[in-house]
Amino acid sequence: MLIGAGLAVSGCIMQGVSRNALADPGILGINAGAGLMVMLFISFYPTTAAAPVFLLPVLALVGAGLTATLIYSLAYKRHQGLSPTRLLLTGIAVAAGMSAAMIVLTLKLSPEKYQFVATWMAGSIWGMNWKFVLSLLPWIVILLPYVFYKAQVMNVLNLGEQTATGLGARVSREQLKLLAAAVALAASSVAVSGGIGFVGLIGPHLARRLVGPKHQLLLPTSALVGSLLVITADTLGRWVLQPSEIPTGIVVAVIGAPYFLYLLTKTRV
Repeated sequence: MLIGAGLAVSGCIMQGVSRNALADPGILGINAGAGLMVMLFISFYPTTAAAPVFLLPVLALVGAGLTATLIYSLAYKRHQGLSPTRLLLTGIAVAAGMSAAMIVLTLKLSPEKYQFVATWMAGSIWGMNWKFVLSLLPWIVILLPYVFYKAQVMNVLNLGEQTATGLGARVSREQLKLLAAAVALAASSVAVSGGIGFVGLIGPHLARRLVGPKHQLLLPTSALVGSLLVITADTLGRWVLQPSEIPTGIVVAVIGAPYFLYLLTKTRV
């Protein structure tokens, strides 16, 4: 539930701030940056079982933050702001580079670590005890109320940069604050769940169809829809091919990929 809420709210923030219906932590490369940092740590740490649980979200945040900074600096233009098209294409390119680096790293892993990393990259919820819940809970408990508090600011930002500036919003500063919260939510969730994509894309869109575009309702509804989506995908993954399990990320991708293609045909980017 925490992972689904974190990823869905992160995607909702990115879609609102960039005014891009296709924005998502996975598509924009944020998840890849977090994953690369965690994978670097696992590669050089003696054993995967003893990896310090509470350090992983922090490492994931560092990787995701550096990736987000790179994407933002490449996509931002001084007199034009954030272009949805440029942001999407930059994110896809950076994500491809991160994925290539992760593949290179897997070639040097021991069989034990390779099995762990392969499962992690597929989006298996590997952190399945209360220590991982406690490592993720503070991030969700602190960041979600902050984001909900900023709902009215997000409504103003959705009107466009010039209109928002005219209404008194400090656009660049608010964008950076909200993007930082989105990156932290995505990074902490990815550290525990692995590479689950499309939750941040599907959750906000389904929520928007249920409650409309006002962020006072959209943000909490996105959190609930994201939680339900991850729980459903995890349950299906454990049930369909018993006694074997399908990683949750693969189940979500089976649902999310066609939906992403559908949005791509309906959205002008």
